Amino acid sequence: MTSLFHYDLFVVGGGSGGLAAAKRAAECGVQVAIAEPSLLGGTCSARGCIPKKLMVYASGFSQLFEDAVGYGWSKPESQFDWQKMIVAVNHEVQRLDNFHAGSLAKAGITLFRAKAAFVDSHTLEVGGQKITADKILIAVGGKAIKPDISGIEYALISDQMFYLPEQPNHLAIVGGGYIGVEFAGIMQGLGTQVTQIIREDMILKKFDEMIRTEVQNGMTRQGVHFLTNTEVTSIEKTSEGLQLTLSDSSHKTVDAVLFATGRTPNLTELRLENAKVEIDQKAIVVNELSQTNQSHIYAVGDCTNRVQLTPVAIAEGRAFADTIFGKQPCRVNYDNIPSSVFSNPQAAFVGLTEVEAQQQFGVDNIITYCTTFKPLFHSLTSRDDTASMKLVVDKKSDRVLGAHMVGEYAAEIMQIVAVAVTARLTKADFDATMPLHPTSSEKFITL
Repeated sequence: MTSLFHYDLFVVGGGSGGLAAAKRAAECGVQVAIAEPSLLGGTCSARGCIPKKLMVYASGFSQLFEDAVGYGWSKPESQFDWQKMIVAVNHEVQRLDNFHAGSLAKAGITLFRAKAAFVDSHTLEVGGQKITADKILIAVGGKAIKPDISGIEYALISDQMFYLPEQPNHLAIVGGGYIGVEFAGIMQGLGTQVTQIIREDMILKKFDEMIRTEVQNGMTRQGVHFLTNTEVTSIEKTSEGLQLTLSDSSHKTVDAVLFATGRTPNLTELRLENAKVEIDQKAIVVNELSQTNQSHIYAVGDCTNRVQLTPVAIAEGRAFADTIFGKQPCRVNYDNIPSSVFSNPQAAFVGLTEVEAQQQFGVDNIITYCTTFKPLFHSLTSRDDTASMKLVVDKKSDRVLGAHMVGEYAAEIMQIVAVAVTARLTKADFDATMPLHPTSSEKFITL
């Protein structure tokens, strides 16, 4: 290895958290470099949020064509081109990579398109070069994992869905978390028959009961077939496709199988043992300053033992840079983080579930306000879709502790509702707000 420059800050990982930290630190006038061997933007831009949301949009047109008939339009003769969509999606991913590279250059940040690994606590090997830094930030994100079962090499992970050369006719999705649920809606909407295999009786384990029930019922109406309380024990490649052996000893043959059974911090090749960075449950241990047990080494985002969401990683990255280089101490608030599932039907929430609120405040101290209704749009369509909303309220203070929604535009609506929940507004504040009619969002006001 040959020695290169010494940096004030070296960022390992060019995902959302790493980019945010690097740019904010550069604004403070420090010398910054960043290493990323893959596409810039990390999971969100390259392998997750953005390409997946584009595929969600693509999958929605099949229903819109049907809906248009009820409004007087003749149904168009249309065909879906899988390859065209894949090319278009990845073109946008590449555009984002180029955008991020340009923004780094504009900020004066040195970019290494290479992997980084620790030589010792202050030294990194980056693409065969040796680099030292006063502060090191680890922001390598997470990666999908698969169980150790026979034939698992034939299974896909979520990253591969964006590069499949052909659309499968029948896809099995293993896992009931948000990734599996979102891809089930995408693929069913694009014309693939989807079988979703889950270990429990319902999807979205940690979500409010209303969301779990309404999303699963909605997906069933859309044609997704659920195998509940079931696991895949082995996979065998046959002349007819992939034969899945299930936990009840039955078999199911599909064209492809996607395992969406969890993610883990992407730490394998960092050689953290050379830096003596503490790991717990496969994640980097950090304090409220994102600092590891090595005082000059920090970590943000999905590689830590905190909330794994893109906006959280960005907030953590900026808070780190503001605190360390901007001399403006900053802490990330992990309360009331809004979240969404771009499923079909869509779901979103902020704050506490009904069960969580009961556990914290007592069953007798919680009151919920709920509604299920048919959106105006579907008055003239053939769809039997509904929307559902719930507010979870503390009886004593009248404060809204949580809000939950299933239905079209749930994520867009919940972003604004999150402002109210974060501001600790009361049910009386909701009631005093003039509703905007006719909208679905007014139902949160009139509950």
